Amino acid sequence: MSRIGKLPISLPEGVQVTVSDKNLVTVKGKLGELKQQVNPCITVKIKDSSIILERQTEQKNHKAMHGLYRALIANMVKGVSEGYKIVQELVGVGYKATSKGQLLELSLGYSHNIVLELPEVIKLETKTERGKNTTITLHSIDKQLIGQVAAKIRSLRKPEPYKGKGIKFFGEEIKKKTGKAAAE
Repeated sequence: MSRIGKLPISLPEGVQVTVSDKNLVTVKGKLGELKQQVNPCITVKIKDSSIILERQTEQKNHKAMHGLYRALIANMVKGVSEGYKIVQELVGVGYKATSKGQLLELSLGYSHNIVLELPEVIKLETKTERGKNTTITLHSIDKQLIGQVAAKIRSLRKPEPYKGKGIKFFGEEIKKKTGKAAAE
């Protein structure tokens, strides 16, 4: 029972959607263009200024795909009209991040610096202020890709529960544990 799949997707002004005969959905907006191949059991219809997805049968996997593709297309529409932004903080003495174009260089307390090359779709920005944590800001139109890149960056040094050092998302609460000295 896909409650999400039944909801229509409203199109903001300036967003164009086309559906090819092979169920390829193309969404164009002011920030860019995204494409998604949709399973043949789901039909995509454009009525007035909204997108409606319908499934052929009531099979369990068709219901699951109905909600999945509705969410993916809604994310594409939001991405090309508004975009997505993820901010991460580097917490720890000596943890640094610098960016040169699409290269992100991280100094995370290892014996070497880590250099990541980010896809062209993602815009990268690092900011270091005196007395504050270094921040990494990612901007993109593709929600899945920006989330995957942010998770990859975070996995390089996850926040540890005793001092809270590591890479965390902005506003994320780290549940701290008491050390063994406090246990006595």
